[in-house]
Amino acid sequence: MKNSTKIGLIAIALGAVVLLATRRNQDRNTTPSVKRPRVGAVPGDDPEIAEVNWSALTETDWKKRLTVEQYYVTRKKGTESSFSGAYWDNKLPGQYHCVCCELPLFDAKTKFVSGTGWPSFWDPISDENVAREEDRKLFMLRTEVLCNRCGAHLGHVFEDGPEPTGLRYCLNSAALTFREEKDTSKETKPTKQSQ
Repeated sequence: MKNSTKIGLIAIALGAVVLLATRRNQDRNTTPSVKRPRVGAVPGDDPEIAEVNWSALTETDWKKRLTVEQYYVTRKKGTESSFSGAYWDNKLPGQYHCVCCELPLFDAKTKFVSGTGWPSFWDPISDENVAREEDRKLFMLRTEVLCNRCGAHLGHVFEDGPEPTGLRYCLNSAALTFREEKDTSKETKPTKQSQ
């Protein structure tokens, strides 16, 4: 058999596998509802942040605001290597915000160990803060997760997570900043003597 014939048969076989996988995913309805990003202010915005016109920022503006990796992940829809990000194994209480615009996205209370090497959550802080779009790259149907304020790529959501939602928001650490929750139960109030 000639090499060109072998290559042709391999291409046909790969195409059939991709088509079957895509149809199986569509038949199982594994794509969570798609919600396009609404770049701009969201309910409860800090007035200073609400004044920023996120859709007017240029590529040069974003490159000045972000590290090379943050820019690649959030603005070019890249993916960091598994088990390499700052937050994949973070167990501290707090909130995860968008690295581009500081919008609160996920609470550590909904974070779980997925074994994938990326931070995984079963629910966002608010559906208003997270957008979803169909992603057909890499020959498969996935659902991309974006910041609803600035349109930053965060990662993807899958329907293989834990209860109560059954969702796994698989995110890039480079797309997030973490705000640790302070334990106020250990703080002491000043006494009359110390005042």
